[in-house]
Amino acid sequence: MRFPRSAGVLCHITSLPRCLFDRSIDSPSRYDFGIGDLGPSAYEFADFLVNSGQTIWQVLPLGPPAAGNSPYSCYSAFAGNPLLISPQMLVDECWLSPNDLEAHRSPTPDQSRIDFDAVQPQKMALLRKAYEGFCNNARSDQRTAMDLFVEKNKWWLDDFGRFEALRNHFSEADWSKWPDELVRRTDEAIAEWDERLSAEIQFSEFVQFVFDDQWQRLKRYANHHRVRMYGDMPIFVDRQSADVWANQEIFSLDEHGKPLLVAGVPPDYFSTTGQLWGNPQYRWDVLEQNGYRWWIQRFGYALQQFDLLRVDHFRGFEAYWEIPATARTAVTGKWVKGPNEKVFEAARMKLGELPLIAEDLGMITEEVHELRDRLGFPGMRVFQFGFDTLEDDFHRPSAYPEHSMAYTGTHDNDTLMGWFASRVVKKDGEDLLQSVLIGTEPIHIQLIGAVLDSPSDTAMAPIQDWLGMGNDARMNLPGEASGNWGWRLRPGELSTELSHQIDERTKRSSR
Repeated sequence: MRFPRSAGVLCHITSLPRCLFDRSIDSPSRYDFGIGDLGPSAYEFADFLVNSGQTIWQVLPLGPPAAGNSPYSCYSAFAGNPLLISPQMLVDECWLSPNDLEAHRSPTPDQSRIDFDAVQPQKMALLRKAYEGFCNNARSDQRTAMDLFVEKNKWWLDDFGRFEALRNHFSEADWSKWPDELVRRTDEAIAEWDERLSAEIQFSEFVQFVFDDQWQRLKRYANHHRVRMYGDMPIFVDRQSADVWANQEIFSLDEHGKPLLVAGVPPDYFSTTGQLWGNPQYRWDVLEQNGYRWWIQRFGYALQQFDLLRVDHFRGFEAYWEIPATARTAVTGKWVKGPNEKVFEAARMKLGELPLIAEDLGMITEEVHELRDRLGFPGMRVFQFGFDTLEDDFHRPSAYPEHSMAYTGTHDNDTLMGWFASRVVKKDGEDLLQSVLIGTEPIHIQLIGAVLDSPSDTAMAPIQDWLGMGNDARMNLPGEASGNWGWRLRPGELSTELSHQIDERTKRSSR
């Protein structure tokens, strides 16, 4: 599938500030809850993109993180993250009062880092208060809207509500440690616990109803202003997730719910022992027998949320690194052939054309490129990978094919200026970058300009790169278990002047 020549910005919802342009931390019209959300600042950011000549807004996965605050490790492939819900919009619904917001606002507003441990209890307390307000004050049309949402999504929401309620009840995310009858999901146990935890299950359903409503409102607003929402889908799901618990037959598990085979990547230049991710491997034979139903549901739901969708670790569909669950490192793994195009063709039969982007970074074989091309998906090119050797120009802008998504960097990279600064320190002699740095504009604008000027149909840059920020604004450092995902814009860091600059540079690239 080809996309029009265009440009966009990567900025996750959590990274949004209380408000984009107001520097005052005492503004009475806005409260800060320590994390970006789907409220007023999200609409301001959509407006900022429009005024900047950008037609794509890319975000990271929207699910509820299972551990380490990573949006790439969630306990549901379908549910939304409650921390992204805007409490201010719940006041508009009359389910919260301004006094409720005042009582739960962040004690340290407008910080450039998110304190997830502080945000979690505050946000959940507000959502429980909102649920109480909904139960007592909701209009008939609001109750009908929630009933319709629950009915329409019961195919995943029933099990998610159960899972979340049980997870909280037992204070145990590892469902294989729950009572045996729940691990085996006997009909009697499900019925008994549905009754015992009915209030908690209904609360979970309410939270997901609110998340979906707020997300779809934002998407409609963005689409109305000709901004497409671009999402991200990790290929694997977390072992301690509602998906694995509810669909044990499609994952490589033993009779006690423990993984037999897990995912990762083999040893390479960066790691002599590889990476042991621990996600359970799929049983592709079982998935094929049922027509890849779960994957079709997953693609279908994601494409209701997004206009474009990046498939993370796309190479796993061609071949994946399979590791025994008992292994301590990824060394003992082996390559196993994946389903190739079968999954995507089955999804196309049900859903129609798939606006997917293949994340084909890392150690990629020719077979992976051939699979991507057979499916017609654009791959990714990343500027920061293009200047290590004269011979390898794969990621150099001059070599980008039109049918590709060009990036200055992704959420896993250093910021553009952080990368440039480390390169200046490490490199001696003639630098390949001299062919790019030929103008008088600030260095980060020239580097972004090289990506914008490339032949790629689509050019993307994280908002940190447009701001020329250093590596203290990095979103994620792969391999580090803590300290990631917390970067956040401050009010006033974006400006109309920056918007004009982005717009002018984008138009110069005929995007």
